Amino acid sequence: MTRFLVTGKNGQLGFELIRSLQALGEVIAVGTPELDLGRPEHIPARLDALRPDVIVNAAAYTAVDRAETEADVAMRVNAEAPTAMGQWAKGRGAALVHFSTDYVFSGALDGARREEDDTEPRSAYGRSKLAGETGLMDCGAAAIVLRTSWVYSARGTNFVRTMLRLARERTELRVVDDQHGSPTWARTLAEATSALIARLGKDPRSVTQSAGDLRGIYHLSCQGATTWFEFARAVFEAFPDDRRVLAALRPISTSEYPTAASRPRNSVLDCSRIASRFGIRMPAWDEALALLSQERTTNCILASS
Repeated sequence: MTRFLVTGKNGQLGFELIRSLQALGEVIAVGTPELDLGRPEHIPARLDALRPDVIVNAAAYTAVDRAETEADVAMRVNAEAPTAMGQWAKGRGAALVHFSTDYVFSGALDGARREEDDTEPRSAYGRSKLAGETGLMDCGAAAIVLRTSWVYSARGTNFVRTMLRLARERTELRVVDDQHGSPTWARTLAEATSALIARLGKDPRSVTQSAGDLRGIYHLSCQGATTWFEFARAVFEAFPDDRRVLAALRPISTSEYPTAASRPRNSVLDCSRIASRFGIRMPAWDEALALLSQERTTNCILASS
């Protein structure tokens, strides 16, 4: 039986991965107390104790604006830690799946970004994530890196929960309407990741061999594109209890909402490579949002934010 190690067990993606991977083998889930990514020098010893066949790294430093003043912390967690995991995996014959981000691109160009396009991160967070990708590819591990974008779920801190909370606290919401991307539900991302791993093989050796043969960077997000403003409008339409805020929803430009870290103007990812190599196709972003809204008790979960 394949032994999976999922990091970031308390995060929105980690939570969903634990559920989806259980059908494929034994799942060990860890958070910072069990595996502190901020101390990458301790990672090999912890992995020796846990002995995973496949590491699925869903943990990351995601405080995009704070990373501008904590670049060293972001680099340890997002670059040095996954590189240490990759080096351990290579030495032990294990496989690794790691999640990255659209922030590795500048966002200045139009059209969907392909994996081979030039990267030019414009934030400390983006630079740390790109360094993590590079470290994994350079160490030669049987590693698959999945770049995704605009992740949300019914738990954790994300755009959907924030919008619904603010709708109950404010009379007007001003949302950026000139940044483009593909909102991605954490559950569809986790299920697609599990489907990808299932296609690699049924036992640890075949998974590692296949991951080594297919190692590289892949884009994986929901299909289609929208702006933050249109995404907010869709959120309120999907959750009718908060529809009253629609009249107070106002589009603004990026320049009207300054942040410490630069955001990509265009975060749309071309996912054709993962479709052709693994047969993995994600639903349209609005279809995934509708699935979330249809879940029993979802409104209650989101309302507790």
